[in-house]
Amino acid sequence: MIENLGNIGRVPELRRRVLFTLGMLAVYRVGVAIPTPGINGQALSDFFQAAQQTVFGMVNLFSGGALERFSIFALGIMPYISASIILQLMTLVVPYLEQLKKEGEQGQKKITQYTRYGTVLLSLVQGFFISLGLEQITTPSGASVVFHPGWSFRLMTILTLTSGTAFIMWLGEQMSERGIGNGISIIIFAGIVAALPSALTATFDYTRQGELGPLVLLLLAILMVAVVAIIVYVERGQRRIPVQYAKRVVGRKQYGGQSTHLPLKVNTAGVIPPIFASSLLIFPATIAQFAPYPIFQDMASYLNPGAWVYNLIYVAAIVFFCYFYTAIQFNPQDVAENLQKYGGFVPGIRPGKRTADYIDRILTRITLGGAIYLAVVCVLPTFLISRFNVPFFFGGTALLIVVGVAIDTVAQMQAHLIQRSYEGFMGKGKVRGRG
Repeated sequence: MIENLGNIGRVPELRRRVLFTLGMLAVYRVGVAIPTPGINGQALSDFFQAAQQTVFGMVNLFSGGALERFSIFALGIMPYISASIILQLMTLVVPYLEQLKKEGEQGQKKITQYTRYGTVLLSLVQGFFISLGLEQITTPSGASVVFHPGWSFRLMTILTLTSGTAFIMWLGEQMSERGIGNGISIIIFAGIVAALPSALTATFDYTRQGELGPLVLLLLAILMVAVVAIIVYVERGQRRIPVQYAKRVVGRKQYGGQSTHLPLKVNTAGVIPPIFASSLLIFPATIAQFAPYPIFQDMASYLNPGAWVYNLIYVAAIVFFCYFYTAIQFNPQDVAENLQKYGGFVPGIRPGKRTADYIDRILTRITLGGAIYLAVVCVLPTFLISRFNVPFFFGGTALLIVVGVAIDTVAQMQAHLIQRSYEGFMGKGKVRGRG
């Protein structure tokens, strides 16, 4: 695989795409290091040291450390994801949006435009509550996080954070269009990977201080390798439905008659369900944490990662979005119609509606297994933190994104190389994507 990485440079289009993606990621990481004006950086760092195992720790992980520094990218890409969720759910109940969805590319452009407007609106709301909450935060030594509280600071913070999120959204779209892979996922991937060195350093510090024993550290390492192997195995898992094509004679030529299969992914929705579930929980939890009102503080305590209410809602949301996104991505009726149109059929099943019902029944069953797998992986950080005092979020959405995005990106590079008749990354083998 490493030897074949040199093939990237031999394909001009792929080389340009990879370099463009790396350039956009470099711009993103520079923005993460630029602080928002008016913030006492040291006081904010002291505050986050005590808040790593709350919702702030998860938000900070997805933003690549931008929230901890309170940089211009502190909100990250989560408002965009929340807006996307809202628009997709609204397409089920709003006839106008449902019609747009059926109009193809032009309708999708309009929905994307509405998603951008929603992202800006959510960023404005979230930025306002964050600016209010920052004015209330003081460190144990009595230092204030905000140098000069007031409406000038609030308006500047709202404008800065909203502009930062809009810029990240633009970066992601440019990476998807002109780079390699899905831009939004790669931005989240980059933020998570950037946090790994500090997480490993904190783990070894805990070991030196005696808070994590050597045996526990060894068990954690084995568990991490096992979890990654399970994720790779399940993400590439398929349920193959046999398909037979009838023989057709056109002129003097005979077509069809071959046997093939219809692959159904065990986890058709990929990392979308945990991303959506996390985003829906993070948005109100962040507002609740920063809002200076007792009722919001009570709500925040229930929405902290590890709280039973949080885990219950999180698991339920993952299961819901697994079925919801699978239904959006895969339509058994369309598949059955296409099979019938080209003379294909599932042995023992009548073409048409019976085939659609059969595919839908199998898809429903394997999606349940995929949803349970996602839920177990996503609650893993809570277990590790509570039982072993692990100082970072290992597992969950973060690990799924890292593994899933890596698989998909390598698969896309593999496809580019195969199109140009070069050997792929895995020699004679192939890297299969998740979707």
